[in-house]
Amino acid sequence: MNDLKFTTAGNYMDSKIDDLMYQSGLTASGCWDNMDSYDKEAIENFGKLIIKECIEINKQELSFNAFERLVNKYQEHFEIKET
Repeated sequence: MNDLKFTTAGNYMDSKIDDLMYQSGLTASGCWDNMDSYDKEAIENFGKLIIKECIEINKQELSFNAFERLVNKYQEHFEIKET
């Protein structure tokens, strides 16, 4: 399987990351607003890397058919595609 590439079609991935950052408390009391663009980008990339790592773990642990179904669900949910 090739590397997966995240897309921002319709800004879905950005809004999903924003939602998860809110749930984690990063956007509380201006925390996010006080960060520079480098910090913000690093946190967003960290979230994307976690998703990719989970996909790799699933790839190792699941049968091929189950893995393919799961990757399809990830691709739909997070709007990612193979490159």
